[in-house]
Amino acid sequence: MSSSIEEFQDNLSALPTILQKKYALLRDLDKSLQGIQRQNEQRCQQEIGELTKRIKDGGIAPNSPLLKFSDEALDEQKHAVRIADEKVALAVHVYDMVDAHIQQLDQYLKKLDEEIRNEKDNAASTGPPSATPDNSVKPGKSGESGRGRKKTRLATATAAAAAASSASTAAAPTGMDLDLPVDPNEPTYCVCNQVSYGEMVACDHPGCKIEWFHLGCVGLREPPKGNWYCSDCVGTQKRRKSKT
Repeated sequence: MSSSIEEFQDNLSALPTILQKKYALLRDLDKSLQGIQRQNEQRCQQEIGELTKRIKDGGIAPNSPLLKFSDEALDEQKHAVRIADEKVALAVHVYDMVDAHIQQLDQYLKKLDEEIRNEKDNAASTGPPSATPDNSVKPGKSGESGRGRKKTRLATATAAAAAASSASTAAAPTGMDLDLPVDPNEPTYCVCNQVSYGEMVACDHPGCKIEWFHLGCVGLREPPKGNWYCSDCVGTQKRRKSKT
């Protein structure tokens, strides 16, 4: 993909020079066309004046076949039409050239979108640590094991963000921001029901339904030391204590 981007950049870097030459040719054609039009307009006005005078003098009948422009005037008009057609053809060629680069850029952006999706899928496949009977992380964990989980989740989120950032930087060196959709298959966490990003903290209650939370969503600025419980689990513990 990087080689394709480099090839596109090479083609794009030559485009401004090519366009400048095409536009210069368009200006020359336009200048030539305007000159011919002015010359033909003067010639036609002169010939119309002469024909009008001959009609008034009776030297020619109003319906005479001789009432026409000279061959020189007609040739100038044909020449002007040829230049105008050449201008149109050149303008269409320039448009098609730019449009081809735009279509090529769209294809590269589509490929980049797919690569970023794959990076996110690979990062999401690692996922947060699952709670199993054989896993000593969640059931009966101490403050030390809880901190370990928080660090693991933070490392996973950081690695995923770094991978996505690296892919975006390598494939889009122009610094262009891409508004890419979130993968609907990526797991969500926290009370906000969003995907994993930034620093996250795990609830130390074994029966927590959510388990992982973004620091900002639970009012934290940094991962807590020792055990930490979400507001739902704190409320559940208080209700159990009040019943006993």
